[in-house]
Amino acid sequence: MNLGQIHNVYFIGIGGIGMSALARYFMNIGKNVAGYDKTRTQLTSELEALGMEIHFEDDVALIKKEYLNKENTLVVITPAVPKDHKEWNYFLENNFIVKKRAEVLGLITKGTFCFAVAGTHGKTTTSSILGHILYQNGVDVTAFLGGIVENYNSNLIGSGKTVTVVEADEFDRSFLHLHPNLACITSMDADHLDIYGDASAIEESFREFASKVISTNLFVASGLPLEGNTIGINEEANYAAQNVRIENGFYVFDINANHEVIKDVKFALPGHHNLSNALIAFAMAKSYGLENESIKDALVTFKGVRRRFSFQIREEKLVYIDDYAHHPTEINAVHQAVRELYPNKKIFAVFQPHLFSRTKDFVDGFAESLSKFDEVALLDIYPARELPIEGVTSSWLLSKINNPNKRLVEKENVIETFKNSNADVYVTIGAGDIGEMVKSIKETLYEKI
Repeated sequence: MNLGQIHNVYFIGIGGIGMSALARYFMNIGKNVAGYDKTRTQLTSELEALGMEIHFEDDVALIKKEYLNKENTLVVITPAVPKDHKEWNYFLENNFIVKKRAEVLGLITKGTFCFAVAGTHGKTTTSSILGHILYQNGVDVTAFLGGIVENYNSNLIGSGKTVTVVEADEFDRSFLHLHPNLACITSMDADHLDIYGDASAIEESFREFASKVISTNLFVASGLPLEGNTIGINEEANYAAQNVRIENGFYVFDINANHEVIKDVKFALPGHHNLSNALIAFAMAKSYGLENESIKDALVTFKGVRRRFSFQIREEKLVYIDDYAHHPTEINAVHQAVRELYPNKKIFAVFQPHLFSRTKDFVDGFAESLSKFDEVALLDIYPARELPIEGVTSSWLLSKINNPNKRLVEKENVIETFKNSNADVYVTIGAGDIGEMVKSIKETLYEKI
């Protein structure tokens, strides 16, 4: 397929974080862009403000006429779209070009120098840091991201034609469509077991992705069973962060890069997981040929990604952090970071589980990670693409949490819960629609100051 012959791009699921990055890209290169999504969100409103026409009812009659010309229209779908979706079936039955998001990314990246960032955790932050470093150093880059980068208020960085940065998503084995030149794997924890079945299957899929580059062009977190450049913190690795300390709210550390020591690297995002993400991005940028000092200068200016340990309030007497974490490993990382910053403060976490299948597969891990907070509240499970599973509920998860200060909260009572709490640090966690409540929670908490 020749993207140059395409005039119109229609997205089914345009409000998804990865889909919306593609939508921005196609608008940037002069295509007509429109789409459907199930619900209106902050992200769909931002896309509409850019000029994209979006509707929220599955109805072919709402699609503008020019997008019904199959000769010059590309239809992009998200894997989350149900099989009985009317618009999707219309395009299929009428022989339109219909591609998954990952296939389109594969087409775009095939003719570029591609940095691909894979891993069950850390993809978005690592690829955002890397995209920022490359862009700030004048590289002709476009970075397609799974989160809104605070520096750019967008999930698309740059408009380059020759270099791309992409998140290599393991869901539905999407990352196997990509054509990477340099790649990394941040983690290989079990996830998406509804797709893979077991941990060994997901590991095998990561191995297949890793085989797309030679080992000298692969960067892997220390301890992963893969051959490549290893990344570690305070341990033996090809790229190791050493002498790590906190100064004026920044991590400051040295990097031992294959026995070359780079002193006093600064990075603002808290948590050892973010330190590892920054180290991988540094290593990939250095391997590409950027100078150490230029990478350092860019790294210190990175402001973070919306909903990735995102400070909403950061006052001496009150702190509110919002995070997208939806796996026990990610919740542990949030807890490690918040405890490191506020060791003597009372921390209240509100968690919205994401997917019935993930809750079932990792219920004991969720219970263990959530038990570490001083106080915890659970919302109902956010179903996303799934139907309920009998017996899999937030009540079941709550029963396994070993913490006397635990409770269930209905969505309509969340604001009241924050209003009545006497905690010092508040954390909202989850990949569902809890992110849409952040603004109201923030306003409520500000009234307490």
